[in-house]
Amino acid sequence: MATGEITACPYPFPEAPALELAPEYGEFRRAAGLPTLEMPYGGRAWLATRLEDVKLVLADPRFSRAAALNKDIPRNMPMLETTPNILAMDPPNHSRVRRVVAKAFTARNIELLRPRVEAMIDGLLDRMTDGKDTADLVDELALPMAVTAISEILGVPEDERDEFHDWSMVASAVKGPTMEEIVAANDALWAFFRRLVAERAERPSDDLISILLAAHDTEGRLSEDEMVSLGVTILSAGHETTANQLSGHVFTLMNQRELWQRLVDRPGDVPQAVEELLRATPLGVVTFARIAKEDVEVGGTLVRAGDSVVTQIAAANFDENVFDRADELDFDREANPHIAFGHGAHHCLGAPLARLELRTAMTALVRRLPSLRLAVPAEEVAFKKGGLLRGPDSLPVTW
Repeated sequence: MATGEITACPYPFPEAPALELAPEYGEFRRAAGLPTLEMPYGGRAWLATRLEDVKLVLADPRFSRAAALNKDIPRNMPMLETTPNILAMDPPNHSRVRRVVAKAFTARNIELLRPRVEAMIDGLLDRMTDGKDTADLVDELALPMAVTAISEILGVPEDERDEFHDWSMVASAVKGPTMEEIVAANDALWAFFRRLVAERAERPSDDLISILLAAHDTEGRLSEDEMVSLGVTILSAGHETTANQLSGHVFTLMNQRELWQRLVDRPGDVPQAVEELLRATPLGVVTFARIAKEDVEVGGTLVRAGDSVVTQIAAANFDENVFDRADELDFDREANPHIAFGHGAHHCLGAPLARLELRTAMTALVRRLPSLRLAVPAEEVAFKKGGLLRGPDSLPVTW
């Protein structure tokens, strides 16, 4: 049984261009055992990149997220994890908190939002195309779409929706902002949501903030910190991810015109195309570490109790042992067991909403703007750097 290399590979790897994955991930995925990474903070962690190994680490109860709290564990970000938010909980605590909001994100309830999402996206495209033939798809469609959708579910007033995006970007930065700036942004997010909760306590509604408040006040299922943390997490994670995915998907299609033309000719193929684009579009850096609660064998490597393991979901979605011609986009892929939304207890709550937004936006684009193309050479498109998530910083398009 392999136990990994003695020397650890420094992480993060040199940044790959555009939406490509660093080649190191593929090299490690094809090699025996698990490699070790020297993380920017907290020391060394094992890295899982094969689909089977990643799913094991994400779903097996022998790996803990809660054990990472208040510890100087291997991580990307300078701050220690100190808040027991839903992303840093294990069952049964995680299950208790997740159940409070899970019903709001069921496929059935999200489907009821379809008319509102379709109208919202049509309105954004109306404004984006009004009297002009160029636009920034990030600023004029992807980001406002995602911000509006998650804000309406939570109940964030329309005139306050621009405030939280910048705070969220700074709070999740891996490099760039100072520790003081990261702390200040995180504090601002919490203060913002506490104020929204206080306002909803005075004027209850049927939105998700009111549901969280009821779970705290009348049902006793959430502490105040859990309630606010859950709201902040949903607000932050629920918009930037989807915005990055839509702009990343469009960038990919603009560079593979035959696939874009296929969707123009056959809009009914959009749902399966979105699934393949989700598989093949890297979204983030390695995930938050899981701590082994006992000795566990992962991919032929013995991970000792107390060891940290990080996973790269995007690398797992390119696993050659699972996906035929994994490096190619194939809209006719019969089996597509990707884990773009995670796996196990922490599988993304907002996956049904993200799918609705992505499918609706892509369908509207291919129908309304069949001649859509990049307004600048692909190599001039600016991509986000220094954060937990990847995607175009701006995406100039024309039609």
